[in-house]
Amino acid sequence: MKDHIARLDHVVLWVRDPEASADFFEKAVGMEPVRLSEFSAGAVPFPSVRLNEETILDLMPLTMAERMKMLPGSVESSGHPVNHVCVALPGDEFDALRARLEEHGAPVSDIARDSFGARGKAKRSFYFRDPDGNVFEARHYD
Repeated sequence: MKDHIARLDHVVLWVRDPEASADFFEKAVGMEPVRLSEFSAGAVPFPSVRLNEETILDLMPLTMAERMKMLPGSVESSGHPVNHVCVALPGDEFDALRARLEEHGAPVSDIARDSFGARGKAKRSFYFRDPDGNVFEARHYD
């Protein structure tokens, strides 16, 4: 696979309670909170969680929807579903993620095999939901 310059920087998720969402992503998914203390102190409008050194998920409070004026109709994006966000992990991290999610009572799907993705067919994959109903897929290729 070629190394391209373009990279996914962040995905913005609408959430009811950013602090609870950050807690879920930290404890159940294993992501590092970013700007959580600043958000809690009222210094920044939303916290994030770090997927890797290049990519974060912004946890945008639904209460911010009315302020979304970057494009006409942006406010209506709150609550609009994205089908899912997929993260690819090494096999051992895939297994550890599934175990943490089950430990935290997060809904998870059965494991699928040979699902097509950005790097071809993934060896295994499964889906899970966060507390706000956002759907994620976890997969590994090795």
